[in-house]
Amino acid sequence: MAFEKVVGFVGLGGMGSGLVKNMLLKGVAVHVMDLDPKKVELAESRGAKVASSVSEMARTCDVLAFCIGRAEDVQKLTIDGETGCLKDMKPGQIILDHTTTSPDHVDLMSKVCGNAGVRYCEAPMTRTPLHADQGCVNVLYGGDTDLLEELRPLFDTYAENIFHVGPSGHAIRLKLIHNFIAFANVASFCEGFALAAKEGLDMTKVIDIISAAGGKSGMMDLYGRKTLERDFTPYMALEWAEKDVGYYVRWLEKAGLPGFMASSVHQTYSLASIMGFGQEGCTAVIKAYEKLSGVEAAFPKDS
Repeated sequence: MAFEKVVGFVGLGGMGSGLVKNMLLKGVAVHVMDLDPKKVELAESRGAKVASSVSEMARTCDVLAFCIGRAEDVQKLTIDGETGCLKDMKPGQIILDHTTTSPDHVDLMSKVCGNAGVRYCEAPMTRTPLHADQGCVNVLYGGDTDLLEELRPLFDTYAENIFHVGPSGHAIRLKLIHNFIAFANVASFCEGFALAAKEGLDMTKVIDIISAAGGKSGMMDLYGRKTLERDFTPYMALEWAEKDVGYYVRWLEKAGLPGFMASSVHQTYSLASIMGFGQEGCTAVIKAYEKLSGVEAAFPKDS
């Protein structure tokens, strides 16, 4: 079933660019905005219409979607004072939030948008920019069934799986739990790799043996060998791992639970970011360990 509504899409990064590409391939009318003119030009070459402002999108599009950096960025563009576009929207329009944010953000957006008669949809995603480009991300939806069914034809243009997690707020909570587990796994295998390298272990055997036993994981499958090949392409940038785990830490504290592991993982990414690795892939956290050990963790040169 085709999606007939007009979509305004803000954020053409690794995930957003792929989503827009697949919407356009499936015949969806899309207006776009991004701070990077080259990304805007690429979307325009694929058939998107370029918007001059978020307020323009709010006035002309049925669905206003965000896939940008932080909760604060979404709020500034939507509900904050003079900069927010909510005042330009009409009752019944939809704000679709694909950004990985926080429980406080989702609760606030739901309340403020609801008071204005605008429907707020939280729909964080899992998987990578490669999956976005291929049109097979996972969408985690939190909210009522009616809105999900209205948006399902749109999600179908770029998602392989659409999970109705529960009421509004549950999707972002599950996304943050997922991301904490995933990034904690990355931090742990990077620490292990760094120690193995410092002690002179054969890194080929290290990853082969770990991957054949209980240490195997989805993140190691995605990034383990790339790390030892010194490939730190930012499919998921380290700075965004730091951001997501930070949201998780604050949520955990608010829930009244101890967060010893979460705090340690967050501090690990924060240190790596402070040391200048924030723009690289999340496994560049290993470079912080290497700075301290003086030994590079890599496959043997002749392997």
